[in-house]
Amino acid sequence: MAGRRAMRPPTSTGGAMRPALSFLLAAAAAAALVGGAYFWLVAASFRLPDSRALGCRPDGEGSWAIGVFYGATPFHLRPIELEGKSSANGSAWPVANPVLTCASATDAGYPSNFVADPFLYLQGDTLFLFFETKTTTSMHGDIGVARSFDQGATWEFLGIALDEAWHLSYPFVFKYENEIYMMPEGNKKKELRLYRATKFPLEWTFEKVLINKPLIDASLVQYEGNWWLFASDFTRYGTEKNAELEIWYSNSPLGPWKEHRQNPIYKSDKSLGARNGGRLFMFEESLYRPGQDCSGTYGRKVKLYKVEKLSKEEYKEVPVKLGIEEPKKGRNAWNGMRYHHLDAQQLESGSWIAVMDGDRVPSGDSTRRSISGYLGFLLAVVLVTFVGFVKGAINCYIPPSFWAATARRNELSRILPVYRLNQKVRRYSTSLGRYVTATKARLNEKTWSNKLFFCVIALLGTVNICIAVHFLLGGNGTEEAYTHQGQRSQFTMVTMTYEARLWNLKLFVEHYSRCESVREIVVVWNKGNPPGSDAFDSTVPVRIRVEELNSLNNRFRVDPLIKTRAVLELDDDIMMTCSDVEKGFKVWREHPERMVGFYPRMIDGDPPQYRNERYARGKKGYNLILTGAAFMDSEFAFKRYWSEEAREGRDYVHKNFNCEDLLMNFMYANASSGTGRRTVEYVHPAWAIDTSKLSSVAISRDTQKHYDVRTKCLAKFSSIYGPLPQKWEFGRRQDGWDK
Repeated sequence: MAGRRAMRPPTSTGGAMRPALSFLLAAAAAAALVGGAYFWLVAASFRLPDSRALGCRPDGEGSWAIGVFYGATPFHLRPIELEGKSSANGSAWPVANPVLTCASATDAGYPSNFVADPFLYLQGDTLFLFFETKTTTSMHGDIGVARSFDQGATWEFLGIALDEAWHLSYPFVFKYENEIYMMPEGNKKKELRLYRATKFPLEWTFEKVLINKPLIDASLVQYEGNWWLFASDFTRYGTEKNAELEIWYSNSPLGPWKEHRQNPIYKSDKSLGARNGGRLFMFEESLYRPGQDCSGTYGRKVKLYKVEKLSKEEYKEVPVKLGIEEPKKGRNAWNGMRYHHLDAQQLESGSWIAVMDGDRVPSGDSTRRSISGYLGFLLAVVLVTFVGFVKGAINCYIPPSFWAATARRNELSRILPVYRLNQKVRRYSTSLGRYVTATKARLNEKTWSNKLFFCVIALLGTVNICIAVHFLLGGNGTEEAYTHQGQRSQFTMVTMTYEARLWNLKLFVEHYSRCESVREIVVVWNKGNPPGSDAFDSTVPVRIRVEELNSLNNRFRVDPLIKTRAVLELDDDIMMTCSDVEKGFKVWREHPERMVGFYPRMIDGDPPQYRNERYARGKKGYNLILTGAAFMDSEFAFKRYWSEEAREGRDYVHKNFNCEDLLMNFMYANASSGTGRRTVEYVHPAWAIDTSKLSSVAISRDTQKHYDVRTKCLAKFSSIYGPLPQKWEFGRRQDGWDK
């Protein structure tokens, strides 16, 4: 025992270890601070609050939703937002895709993580939509159903039409001999089953097994005297998993079914669209089959094929253009990463309607994000531990006696293999200990190279902390639109600029065109040679509206070409996240009679004084919103600003080249005078950058002079239109967006 005690390292190093321990704690605190700052500045601003704790959770299968498209033919389909349809409850102008999401089911009392595989059933002017909904209780698919009375603009979630003990999806619904049938995928049961509606659309009974094989994504079509069934065998392995297609035929959809002579039609290339992507359809006496391109990720996109030959002995198809424009906004688009299912049908009017599902993240995205986040955190811990070990705050000392054999030493034990192994381990551990001690001593020398080494270690630790925060807490990287009353909508961005600020405008358009709810960007060009619309990197149309007169009044000119009710007036030198913009849009949709903006002011005093936001914070309230970053009703606001009543104010704005935003606030206040109705509302952005500070072309660089002019404007407008309304306090919203 005395020998063992002598082998222990000295224990009287508490004083020496305290600085090292302090260093380690400081390093850990700094890493936590960096991670917290990164989360506040970047990750938190991109996240949406989880308002539906029971559903819409991150799911490794994706975040599928469903959209509606219209067209004169199935090859010229446009999303619902381009059709100008408004919702019945007045919450969307226009309605935008997706029209059905996990929130639709969750809010109706059926918690869901996503909805996918949509199939339409037309019953006169009423549309029924059947789809897979992934329930959060069993975490497998059930078949949900929704109904629309306005050709798909609004949907009522009716409930679960079919729920089995196994996963269900791809609810192919059809009518045969006055009966309505459903043929869902249920390959876990290892058979293709048929159900019949007993009380459409919510009550169904099992009818029969069509084929004793685990077929997936099965679609039926009647063609040239026979019924044809297209499906895939999901028991395949490797590249054949999503690359196999089989055809079966029968005289009746109820069977019996026989295999096509060429089965399997496909079996080796996932990009060919072998797996069905929806209902086959007829157009101009030709048959078309949607298929899934599964290259890169499952359900990457829908491909369309024209069937040139279909008989019991032969099958031939050729790819044709689908006719739906590819999404351009990436993850900010609801179908930016994937769309894998299409059901197109002709309405009684002769036009076509289609439903399609889409996802903003690739397959397995949440799993990859978790792995990346935990790996980043683990590497950061390893680096902190390494620094602590080098500085002496952490010791890992294993005495050579640890490796001594437990058996009593004698001549026999010395020749045993375990004894010889222990001797080798002891020698190697002793050598390693000396090397580690020498390395620690060398790294603790106060040299520039060692300081640089620890700076690199600190940088790597910081980067890994940011990686961990980004992947674990930053969401899926999307800046998603918010719904209001279960629906999405779109708005038009209007900005005013001139030739000297073109570089700034290009940054503006490139950034904001990626925001999900932006439909069009209108550039009010006040002076100089206007650029062409092709000068911008934009995912939405950019319209240059050239003005004859250089005036700030042009910002609010009535524009009949604007197709949305909501307009975001935004100065071209303000940069904020799309998520903050989407917050403002949601708040405006709750109260479209107000101006909703991001820069509050408090106007008071006699005469009224113009002051900055700090003053409003001190007064704990505001009564004016700067229209350099504000949502408004284009129809009401623009007509009000250009009314005869506002003429004197407009003349004053033009003369002073200032105060157009103040005049708009007076127009709102004057319109609601005596009603006590609130006219403005504030939304606090996570962060915003004024890019004009980076150039010499800012409109108002002399702040005090700018404020003096605006104070005079306030006196003038108050004398004409009366005072601004009372103060509204910050922090009155439950979501905290106005703090």
